[in-house]
Amino acid sequence: MKKEFDLQEYMTKGVERVVADAIKATLKDPKESAFMLRFAAASARASSKRKKAEESGEHIPPFLIASITSKCNLHCAGCYSRCNHATVDAEPVSQLTDEEWYGIFDEADRLGISFILLAGGEPMIRRGVIEAAAKKKNILFPVFTNGTFMDEKYFNLFDASRNLIPIMSIEGKKELTDTRRGTGVYDRLVRNMDELHKRGLIFGASVTVTKENIHEVTSDSFLGELSDRGCKAVIFVEFVPVTEESRELTPGEEEREYLKAEIARLRTEAPEMVYISFPGDEKSSGGCVAAGRGFFHINSHGGAEPCPFSPYSDVNIKNTSLREAMHSPLFLALQSGDILLDDHEGGCVLYEKRELVEQLMKKTTV
Repeated sequence: MKKEFDLQEYMTKGVERVVADAIKATLKDPKESAFMLRFAAASARASSKRKKAEESGEHIPPFLIASITSKCNLHCAGCYSRCNHATVDAEPVSQLTDEEWYGIFDEADRLGISFILLAGGEPMIRRGVIEAAAKKKNILFPVFTNGTFMDEKYFNLFDASRNLIPIMSIEGKKELTDTRRGTGVYDRLVRNMDELHKRGLIFGASVTVTKENIHEVTSDSFLGELSDRGCKAVIFVEFVPVTEESRELTPGEEEREYLKAEIARLRTEAPEMVYISFPGDEKSSGGCVAAGRGFFHINSHGGAEPCPFSPYSDVNIKNTSLREAMHSPLFLALQSGDILLDDHEGGCVLYEKRELVEQLMKKTTV
């Protein structure tokens, strides 16, 4: 008899694997390794909180994605966030304050959330929010950044607050990165990596995987260069098409299977780095883990959304607690339906099935 999929067990083991891999990846750095061991203990306590809540009938996801600003200084080709108008050039109005974000981080700590991914826009524009995150030592904050705002003050902050992990976006080597992100961005990223490495700071790279770069970004040459510069984690994010023109860049089933196989190989042959794939193999993980199953997204204005690729919200964190937001009518409807389990062609089932999500949204807000 096939064992029924246990989401809580799957997510808990996922967190444990990431932490265990991170400890192995930092063994040569006593300061970093000591922090990761302390975080492992905090993560175990958080896991116990989530398990206790689960036994009481409440599911608490271990991850949260926080887009702390919608402003960005770059115009990357095919950016889903700009195409959805979630990212803009101007300073956002009515965005959450530094204090409101700290309140969210504080409640997340009490609930047992172990990881909060800071995103944008360009999150390093909001220095005050990142300084607030630094105070919550029980939570690991990967900061997904384009790297262009990295300066001496940030290097010092990362040094003093090891729970902040810069994750710099890169598209491959110089030509591919500058083609998508702008001239000079690759060289800036390399300088940042060299400085972080010199200071003994852990950092990672985020790669948007397309049909154009999939072979380069999984190559031993590219990943070897990242490793030599001190990179300890690579997060592969499948490209999500938001326009018809960009659809040709979307990895198909063949590319997704290739990526899955390469990540399995890399975890065995190059264990000095942690490799994470998003959304990864959803079939083996019981479907998409957005909408509060494994994580959800809070936008810069406080709207609680299923994920960054599905910008629909029926509750705002300004008007409710984090606990209440993660049980919003929209989230509960998505969790109880079949959409999250559906097969799909692109990197995000909720984006591909957005018409169905919009229909659910109308029903839950009537």
